[in-house]
Amino acid sequence: MAGKKEHHLWKKRESAGSGQKALNLVRVLSEAPNEKEAVYGTLDKWVAWETEFPLIAVSKALRIFLKRRQWIRVIQVAKWMLCKGQGATMGTYDSLLLAFDMDDRVDEAKSLWNMILHTHTRSISKRLFSRMISLYDHHDMPDEIIEVFADMEELGVRPDEDTTRRVARAFKTLGQEEKQKLVLKRYMSRWKYIHFKGERHPIGMQLIGITSTSNASFSSIN
Repeated sequence: MAGKKEHHLWKKRESAGSGQKALNLVRVLSEAPNEKEAVYGTLDKWVAWETEFPLIAVSKALRIFLKRRQWIRVIQVAKWMLCKGQGATMGTYDSLLLAFDMDDRVDEAKSLWNMILHTHTRSISKRLFSRMISLYDHHDMPDEIIEVFADMEELGVRPDEDTTRRVARAFKTLGQEEKQKLVLKRYMSRWKYIHFKGERHPIGMQLIGITSTSNASFSSIN
């Protein structure tokens, strides 16, 4: 019917201009000094005329800084956003932990991790556990790796293979070879499937390195 208005029960949160807002924020911050007060002042001024906190635009700007490996800006924007009571997601925490890692701010990463652990105990993702173990591995902190791994096991979070290798290496560094073997036995895949001509065949891990065929592909099983 001509002239009939459509009423939508749900409206898309992301405005069409969020991408442009993000680029504008990146530009503004690129011109700002590195001092915390100057950056926070710039961010406050940028958001001052918004009727709602532009969470999507800020998150996009954060991703841009991540891609550019501008770790200090990632830390500043993420901290500012969290101070505003916004963006407290596992994705934001993951970005912040990565930036702390790359900027050698291990103590701050540890403080953030302890907060996450006590606040979001039952909802911490495998990715975040892996991030923290990777951070401690990067900074040669085997005791802390084992501590995070213990929390993973207690919460029933199964580590991926990269994380398992890091945990096993930490046990070896600490001279606990039996625990190293136990971790590898429990969490590393013993078999992989080889897909050949439409059928799946199990193959031992030790053969993976010497078996090849142009028509085969592999996938892990536990």
